[in-house]
Amino acid sequence: MARGGQGLARVAVVVRAGAAPLWWAGVFAAGVGVLPPGITGRRIGVMAGAALFLVTAAAVAVRGRRRFTELARGAARAGKHDVLQDRAVTVRAWRRGHRWLLLLALAAALGSSFAVPAAGGMLLAGWGTGLRLKAAWLGRRERAGDALLWVRVDWLGRSGGRPAGKAVKAYRATGIAAGDAAPGGARHRTGAYL
Repeated sequence: MARGGQGLARVAVVVRAGAAPLWWAGVFAAGVGVLPPGITGRRIGVMAGAALFLVTAAAVAVRGRRRFTELARGAARAGKHDVLQDRAVTVRAWRRGHRWLLLLALAAALGSSFAVPAAGGMLLAGWGTGLRLKAAWLGRRERAGDALLWVRVDWLGRSGGRPAGKAVKAYRATGIAAGDAAPGGARHRTGAYL
């Protein structure tokens, strides 16, 4: 990157990157998990899983909001030499860096089905849902502030892929039309760069 420019990844895209794999892993684990009767029985397992889904989704959605807000408030304008990372590159990097965590979470959810059917899978699905809700909240903040939030890729790597981790000192901001992802980290509906 020339003249001191930094590689920047969209904050909302990083948050949203784990939502789909966790959701689908959870749905798969819950579907397979209702097959064994387990120790508690299917009915109790599904009811416990539903409670875990709701609690996990709510906890993940609100966790760290104060830190995100502080970083967003102090966001400096991105420089002209900063390089904005594509959405697909950010998602691929996050998923590649967390693939073992995702596989271990799926294995744990499947294994827990022999004790409490479907509960582990529903917890995973709740985690994915919570990440999607957090990304949507970030999208609303971006629209309200008329600015997209970005994090330096090197800081993101040092914080274990967490866009509000301790290694992240500040965010950068661009206009709402920058990059190839809409506010909240989703693909642009038109499929074109704006």
